[in-house]
Amino acid sequence: MVNSAVTDALKARLVEQAKAEGFVAIGFAPAADDPVRTRRLREWLDAGHHGTMGWMEDRAEVRQSPKSMWPEAQSVIALGMAYTPEHDPLALEAHPDKARISVYAQGRDYHDTVKKALKRLARWLVAEAEREGLSDVQLKVFVDTAPVMEKPLGQAAGLGWQGKHTNLVSRAHGSWLFLGAIYCTVPFAPDEQEVDHCGSCTDCQTACPTHAFPAPYKLDARRCISYLTIEHKGPIPDEFREAIGNRIYGCDDCLAVCPWNKFADSAAANRAFAAREDLLAPDLADLLVLDDAGFRAMFSGSPIKRIGRDRFVRNCLIAAGNSAEGKLKAPVEALTSDPDPVVAEAADWALSRLTAAL
Repeated sequence: MVNSAVTDALKARLVEQAKAEGFVAIGFAPAADDPVRTRRLREWLDAGHHGTMGWMEDRAEVRQSPKSMWPEAQSVIALGMAYTPEHDPLALEAHPDKARISVYAQGRDYHDTVKKALKRLARWLVAEAEREGLSDVQLKVFVDTAPVMEKPLGQAAGLGWQGKHTNLVSRAHGSWLFLGAIYCTVPFAPDEQEVDHCGSCTDCQTACPTHAFPAPYKLDARRCISYLTIEHKGPIPDEFREAIGNRIYGCDDCLAVCPWNKFADSAAANRAFAAREDLLAPDLADLLVLDDAGFRAMFSGSPIKRIGRDRFVRNCLIAAGNSAEGKLKAPVEALTSDPDPVVAEAADWALSRLTAAL
Protein backbone atom coordinates (compact mmCIF):
# COMPACT_ATOMS: atom_id res chain seq x y z
CA MET A 1 0.00 0.00 0.00
CA VAL A 2 1.49 3.33 -1.08
CA ASN A 3 1.57 6.02 1.60
CA SER A 4 -0.74 8.83 0.42
CA ALA A 5 1.29 11.43 2.31
CA VAL A 6 4.31 10.45 0.22
CA THR A 7 2.44 10.64 -3.08
CA ASP A 8 0.80 13.94 -2.12
CA ALA A 9 4.19 15.50 -1.36
CA LEU A 10 5.63 14.07 -4.56
CA LYS A 11 2.67 15.44 -6.52
CA ALA A 12 3.24 18.94 -5.17
CA ARG A 13 6.91 18.88 -6.15
CA LEU A 14 6.02 17.44 -9.55
CA VAL A 15 3.72 20.39 -10.24
CA GLU A 16 6.58 22.81 -9.57
CA GLN A 17 8.99 20.81 -11.69
CA ALA A 18 6.51 20.75 -14.57
CA LYS A 19 6.35 24.55 -14.47
CA ALA A 20 10.14 24.67 -14.58
CA GLU A 21 10.01 22.56 -17.75
CA GLY A 22 7.73 25.09 -19.45
CA PHE A 23 4.31 23.57 -18.80
CA VAL A 24 1.71 26.14 -17.79
CA ALA A 25 -0.97 23.61 -16.90
CA ILE A 26 -0.76 20.29 -15.07
CA GLY A 27 -3.43 18.06 -13.60
CA PHE A 28 -3.97 14.49 -12.47
CA ALA A 29 -6.68 12.06 -13.56
CA PRO A 30 -7.42 8.40 -12.80
CA ALA A 31 -6.43 5.85 -15.42
CA ALA A 32 -9.73 4.00 -15.04
CA ASP A 33 -12.19 3.41 -17.85
CA ASP A 34 -14.72 6.18 -18.52
CA PRO A 35 -17.99 4.91 -20.07
CA VAL A 36 -18.96 8.39 -21.30
CA ARG A 37 -15.63 8.89 -23.05
CA THR A 38 -15.92 5.46 -24.64
CA ARG A 39 -19.48 6.09 -25.84
CA ARG A 40 -18.67 9.44 -27.40
CA LEU A 41 -15.69 8.00 -29.28
CA ARG A 42 -17.79 5.13 -30.60
CA GLU A 43 -20.58 7.46 -31.74
CA TRP A 44 -18.10 9.69 -33.55
CA LEU A 45 -16.52 6.76 -35.35
CA ASP A 46 -19.86 5.13 -36.20
CA ALA A 47 -20.98 8.40 -37.82
CA GLY A 48 -17.90 8.33 -40.05
CA HIS A 49 -16.82 11.74 -38.80
CA HIS A 50 -13.16 10.63 -38.71
CA GLY A 51 -13.03 10.54 -42.51
CA THR A 52 -9.98 8.70 -43.83
CA MET A 53 -8.17 8.74 -40.48
CA GLY A 54 -8.36 4.97 -40.25
CA TRP A 55 -5.99 4.78 -37.30
CA MET A 56 -8.71 6.34 -35.14
CA GLU A 57 -10.92 3.30 -35.68
CA ASP A 58 -8.17 0.68 -35.93
CA ARG A 59 -7.12 1.25 -32.32
CA ALA A 60 -10.40 2.51 -30.88
CA GLU A 61 -10.44 -0.09 -28.09
CA VAL A 62 -6.97 0.96 -26.96
CA ARG A 63 -7.80 4.65 -27.32
CA GLN A 64 -10.90 4.58 -25.13
CA SER A 65 -9.04 4.46 -21.81
CA PRO A 66 -5.48 4.49 -20.41
CA LYS A 67 -5.89 1.04 -18.87
CA SER A 68 -6.97 -0.36 -22.22
CA MET A 69 -3.55 0.59 -23.56
CA TRP A 70 -1.57 -0.17 -20.42
CA PRO A 71 -3.33 -2.15 -17.65
CA GLU A 72 -0.64 -1.26 -15.10
CA ALA A 73 -1.37 2.48 -15.32
CA GLN A 74 -2.71 4.03 -12.12
CA SER A 75 -2.67 7.75 -12.93
CA VAL A 76 -2.62 10.11 -15.88
CA ILE A 77 -0.58 13.29 -15.58
CA ALA A 78 -2.05 15.72 -18.12
CA LEU A 79 0.09 18.70 -19.13
CA GLY A 80 -0.30 21.74 -21.32
CA MET A 81 2.23 24.08 -22.96
CA ALA A 82 0.98 27.46 -24.17
CA TYR A 83 1.44 28.66 -27.75
CA THR A 84 -0.65 31.83 -27.51
CA PRO A 85 0.03 33.93 -30.62
CA GLU A 86 1.27 37.51 -30.45
CA HIS A 87 -0.62 38.38 -33.64
CA ASP A 88 -4.22 38.09 -34.85
CA PRO A 89 -4.63 34.63 -36.43
CA LEU A 90 -7.40 35.99 -38.69
CA ALA A 91 -5.52 39.02 -40.00
CA LEU A 92 -4.62 37.54 -43.40
CA GLU A 93 -8.23 36.92 -44.39
CA ALA A 94 -8.19 40.26 -46.25
CA HIS A 95 -4.93 39.46 -48.10
CA PRO A 96 -5.67 36.72 -50.65
CA ASP A 97 -2.15 36.81 -52.14
CA LYS A 98 -0.78 35.65 -48.76
CA ALA A 99 -0.93 32.12 -47.36
CA ARG A 100 -2.61 31.47 -44.01
CA ILE A 101 -0.82 28.89 -41.87
CA SER A 102 -2.29 27.71 -38.59
CA VAL A 103 -0.65 29.31 -35.56
CA TYR A 104 0.57 26.00 -34.17
CA ALA A 105 2.60 25.31 -37.33
CA GLN A 106 4.28 28.72 -37.65
CA GLY A 107 7.10 27.77 -35.28
CA ARG A 108 9.09 24.71 -34.33
CA ASP A 109 7.44 21.28 -34.36
CA TYR A 110 5.62 21.00 -31.04
CA HIS A 111 6.00 17.22 -30.95
CA ASP A 112 9.75 17.54 -30.38
CA THR A 113 9.57 20.36 -27.84
CA VAL A 114 6.77 18.88 -25.72
CA LYS A 115 8.08 15.32 -25.83
CA LYS A 116 11.59 16.32 -24.75
CA ALA A 117 10.13 18.23 -21.80
CA LEU A 118 7.91 15.27 -20.90
CA LYS A 119 10.87 12.90 -20.95
CA ARG A 120 12.90 15.17 -18.70
CA LEU A 121 9.95 15.42 -16.32
CA ALA A 122 9.49 11.64 -16.38
CA ARG A 123 13.15 11.04 -15.51
CA TRP A 124 12.85 13.51 -12.66
CA LEU A 125 9.73 11.75 -11.36
CA VAL A 126 11.37 8.30 -11.40
CA ALA A 127 14.39 9.60 -9.49
CA GLU A 128 12.25 11.45 -6.92
CA ALA A 129 9.95 8.47 -6.47
CA GLU A 130 12.91 6.18 -5.77
CA ARG A 131 14.24 8.70 -3.27
CA GLU A 132 10.87 8.47 -1.50
CA GLY A 133 11.06 4.68 -1.40
CA LEU A 134 8.64 4.06 -4.28
CA SER A 135 10.36 1.27 -6.16
CA ASP A 136 9.83 0.12 -9.74
CA VAL A 137 7.89 3.21 -10.87
CA GLN A 138 7.00 2.90 -14.54
CA LEU A 139 5.99 5.65 -16.96
CA LYS A 140 4.92 6.19 -20.55
CA VAL A 141 4.91 9.61 -22.26
CA PHE A 142 2.66 10.66 -25.13
CA VAL A 143 2.37 13.65 -27.45
CA ASP A 144 -0.31 13.34 -30.10
CA THR A 145 1.21 10.29 -31.83
CA ALA A 146 -0.34 7.41 -29.87
CA PRO A 147 -3.95 6.29 -29.28
CA VAL A 148 -4.40 8.68 -26.35
CA MET A 149 -7.43 10.95 -25.92
CA GLU A 150 -5.55 13.99 -24.66
CA LYS A 151 -8.49 16.40 -24.67
CA PRO A 152 -10.99 14.44 -22.54
CA LEU A 153 -8.13 13.37 -20.27
CA GLY A 154 -7.16 17.02 -19.96
CA GLN A 155 -10.70 17.83 -18.89
CA ALA A 156 -10.73 14.94 -16.41
CA ALA A 157 -7.49 16.30 -14.94
CA GLY A 158 -8.87 19.83 -14.58
CA LEU A 159 -6.79 21.55 -17.28
CA GLY A 160 -9.87 22.84 -19.07
CA TRP A 161 -12.99 21.58 -20.79
CA GLN A 162 -13.80 20.41 -24.29
CA GLY A 163 -15.57 23.36 -25.84
CA LYS A 164 -18.23 23.38 -28.50
CA HIS A 165 -15.43 23.26 -31.09
CA THR A 166 -14.30 19.98 -29.39
CA ASN A 167 -10.89 21.40 -28.48
CA LEU A 168 -9.75 21.95 -24.92
CA VAL A 169 -10.45 25.42 -23.52
CA SER A 170 -8.62 26.75 -20.48
CA ARG A 171 -9.87 29.63 -18.37
CA ALA A 172 -6.28 30.89 -18.18
CA HIS A 173 -4.96 30.06 -21.65
CA GLY A 174 -8.01 29.96 -23.88
CA SER A 175 -7.74 27.56 -26.82
CA TRP A 176 -3.96 27.82 -27.17
CA LEU A 177 -2.53 24.73 -25.42
CA PHE A 178 -0.42 21.86 -26.72
CA LEU A 179 -1.29 18.77 -24.71
CA GLY A 180 0.85 15.90 -23.51
CA ALA A 181 0.32 13.05 -21.08
CA ILE A 182 2.32 10.82 -18.77
CA TYR A 183 0.80 7.49 -17.79
CA CYS A 184 2.34 6.19 -14.58
CA THR A 185 2.06 3.45 -11.96
CA VAL A 186 2.01 5.92 -9.04
CA PRO A 187 -1.54 6.27 -7.63
CA PHE A 188 -1.65 10.07 -7.43
CA ALA A 189 -4.81 11.61 -5.98
CA PRO A 190 -6.89 12.89 -8.93
CA ASP A 191 -7.72 16.56 -9.35
CA GLU A 192 -11.24 17.86 -9.78
CA GLN A 193 -12.57 17.60 -13.31
CA GLU A 194 -13.16 20.94 -15.03
CA VAL A 195 -16.77 21.86 -15.82
CA ASP A 196 -18.07 23.37 -19.04
CA HIS A 197 -17.91 27.16 -19.24
CA CYS A 198 -19.12 27.67 -22.82
CA GLY A 199 -22.57 28.76 -21.72
CA SER A 200 -24.78 30.01 -24.55
CA CYS A 201 -21.83 31.14 -26.72
CA THR A 202 -21.80 29.77 -30.28
CA ASP A 203 -18.97 31.88 -31.74
CA CYS A 204 -16.86 28.87 -32.74
CA GLN A 205 -19.82 27.22 -34.44
CA THR A 206 -20.74 30.20 -36.60
CA ALA A 207 -17.11 31.01 -37.44
CA CYS A 208 -16.46 27.71 -39.22
CA PRO A 209 -16.17 28.41 -42.98
CA THR A 210 -17.18 24.87 -44.00
CA HIS A 211 -19.86 24.20 -41.36
CA ALA A 212 -17.91 21.33 -39.85
CA PHE A 213 -19.95 21.25 -36.63
CA PRO A 214 -23.21 19.31 -37.12
CA ALA A 215 -24.04 20.21 -33.50
CA PRO A 216 -22.24 21.79 -30.55
CA TYR A 217 -19.48 19.53 -29.21
CA LYS A 218 -19.52 17.46 -32.41
CA LEU A 219 -16.99 17.79 -35.25
CA ASP A 220 -17.32 16.21 -38.68
CA ALA A 221 -13.65 16.07 -39.65
CA ARG A 222 -14.56 15.46 -43.29
CA ARG A 223 -15.71 19.08 -43.49
CA CYS A 224 -12.91 20.58 -41.38
CA ILE A 225 -10.27 22.68 -43.16
CA SER A 226 -7.56 21.34 -40.87
CA TYR A 227 -8.44 17.80 -41.93
CA LEU A 228 -8.81 18.72 -45.60
CA THR A 229 -5.45 20.50 -45.83
CA ILE A 230 -3.43 18.17 -43.60
CA GLU A 231 -4.89 14.66 -43.34
CA HIS A 232 -6.82 14.36 -46.62
CA LYS A 233 -4.59 12.98 -49.37
CA GLY A 234 -6.69 13.18 -52.54
CA PRO A 235 -8.31 16.07 -54.38
CA ILE A 236 -10.11 18.47 -52.08
CA PRO A 237 -13.88 18.17 -52.71
CA ASP A 238 -15.24 20.99 -54.87
CA GLU A 239 -17.84 22.00 -52.28
CA PHE A 240 -15.13 23.14 -49.85
CA ARG A 241 -12.61 24.78 -52.16
CA GLU A 242 -13.99 28.31 -52.17
CA ALA A 243 -14.59 28.27 -48.41
CA ILE A 244 -10.96 27.31 -47.80
CA GLY A 245 -9.93 30.76 -48.99
CA ASN A 246 -6.20 31.28 -48.52
CA ARG A 247 -5.74 28.69 -45.73
CA ILE A 248 -2.99 26.35 -46.86
CA TYR A 249 -2.24 24.45 -43.64
CA GLY A 250 -4.86 24.07 -40.95
CA CYS A 251 -7.42 26.59 -39.75
CA ASP A 252 -7.62 28.69 -36.59
CA ASP A 253 -11.06 30.26 -37.00
CA CYS A 254 -12.97 28.30 -34.35
CA LEU A 255 -10.09 28.66 -31.89
CA ALA A 256 -9.38 32.33 -32.58
CA VAL A 257 -12.92 33.56 -31.94
CA CYS A 258 -13.27 31.89 -28.52
CA PRO A 259 -14.01 34.61 -25.91
CA TRP A 260 -11.87 32.80 -23.34
CA ASN A 261 -8.78 33.78 -25.36
CA LYS A 262 -9.02 37.26 -23.84
CA PHE A 263 -7.42 35.80 -20.70
CA ALA A 264 -4.57 34.18 -22.63
CA ASP A 265 -1.23 35.98 -22.39
CA SER A 266 1.25 35.50 -25.25
CA ALA A 267 4.05 36.05 -22.73
CA ALA A 268 3.17 32.64 -21.27
CA ALA A 269 3.85 30.92 -24.59
CA ASN A 270 6.90 28.72 -24.89
CA ARG A 271 9.48 30.61 -26.96
CA ALA A 272 10.11 27.48 -29.02
CA PHE A 273 6.71 28.03 -30.61
CA ALA A 274 7.35 31.64 -31.64
CA ALA A 275 6.32 32.16 -35.25
CA ARG A 276 9.01 32.16 -37.91
CA GLU A 277 9.04 35.49 -39.71
CA ASP A 278 8.80 33.79 -43.11
CA LEU A 279 5.67 31.86 -42.08
CA LEU A 280 3.65 34.76 -40.69
CA ALA A 281 2.49 36.00 -44.10
CA PRO A 282 4.23 34.09 -46.90
CA ASP A 283 3.52 34.99 -50.52
CA LEU A 284 1.58 32.32 -52.39
CA ALA A 285 3.73 33.08 -55.44
CA ASP A 286 6.85 31.92 -53.57
CA LEU A 287 5.22 28.74 -52.28
CA LEU A 288 3.80 27.63 -55.62
CA VAL A 289 7.26 27.23 -57.15
CA LEU A 290 8.64 24.92 -54.44
CA ASP A 291 9.98 21.61 -55.66
CA ASP A 292 10.50 18.69 -53.29
CA ALA A 293 14.00 19.76 -52.25
CA GLY A 294 12.93 23.37 -51.74
CA PHE A 295 9.92 22.28 -49.70
CA ARG A 296 12.02 20.05 -47.45
CA ALA A 297 14.58 22.76 -46.90
CA MET A 298 12.01 25.42 -46.09
CA PHE A 299 10.05 23.28 -43.64
CA SER A 300 12.84 21.40 -41.92
CA GLY A 301 11.94 21.19 -38.23
CA SER A 302 8.35 22.23 -38.96
CA PRO A 303 5.20 20.09 -38.58
CA ILE A 304 4.29 21.15 -42.12
CA LYS A 305 7.04 18.92 -43.51
CA ARG A 306 5.05 15.76 -42.78
CA ILE A 307 2.39 16.38 -45.45
CA GLY A 308 4.97 16.48 -48.25
CA ARG A 309 5.45 18.83 -51.16
CA ASP A 310 2.58 17.54 -53.33
CA ARG A 311 -0.16 17.94 -50.73
CA PHE A 312 1.25 21.31 -49.70
CA VAL A 313 1.31 22.65 -53.27
CA ARG A 314 -2.21 21.27 -53.80
CA ASN A 315 -3.34 23.45 -50.89
CA CYS A 316 -1.51 26.49 -52.27
CA LEU A 317 -3.23 26.00 -55.61
CA ILE A 318 -6.67 26.04 -53.99
CA ALA A 319 -5.70 29.31 -52.30
CA ALA A 320 -4.40 30.69 -55.60
CA GLY A 321 -7.67 29.82 -57.31
CA ASN A 322 -9.53 31.80 -54.67
CA SER A 323 -7.21 34.82 -54.87
CA ALA A 324 -8.17 36.58 -58.13
CA GLU A 325 -4.49 37.61 -58.25
CA GLY A 326 -3.11 37.95 -61.78
CA LYS A 327 0.50 37.50 -60.68
CA LEU A 328 -0.31 33.92 -59.67
CA LYS A 329 -1.48 32.83 -63.08
CA ALA A 330 1.96 31.95 -64.46
CA PRO A 331 3.10 29.73 -61.56
CA VAL A 332 -0.33 28.08 -61.49
CA GLU A 333 -0.22 27.36 -65.23
CA ALA A 334 3.22 25.80 -64.87
CA LEU A 335 1.76 23.28 -62.41
CA THR A 336 -0.95 22.02 -64.78
CA SER A 337 1.64 19.54 -66.10
CA ASP A 338 2.88 18.50 -62.64
CA PRO A 339 3.71 14.76 -62.39
CA ASP A 340 1.36 14.40 -59.45
CA PRO A 341 -2.21 14.08 -60.80
CA VAL A 342 -3.76 15.69 -57.69
CA VAL A 343 -1.52 18.72 -58.07
CA ALA A 344 -2.20 18.95 -61.80
CA GLU A 345 -5.98 18.78 -61.24
CA ALA A 346 -5.82 21.50 -58.58
CA ALA A 347 -3.76 23.63 -60.97
CA ASP A 348 -6.36 23.22 -63.73
CA TRP A 349 -9.08 24.29 -61.30
CA ALA A 350 -7.08 27.27 -60.06
CA LEU A 351 -6.20 28.37 -63.58
CA SER A 352 -9.83 28.32 -64.68
CA ARG A 353 -10.80 30.37 -61.62
CA LEU A 354 -8.06 32.93 -62.22
CA THR A 355 -8.87 33.18 -65.91
CA ALA A 356 -12.53 33.84 -65.14
CA ALA A 357 -11.69 36.43 -62.49
CA LEU A 358 -9.21 38.47 -64.55
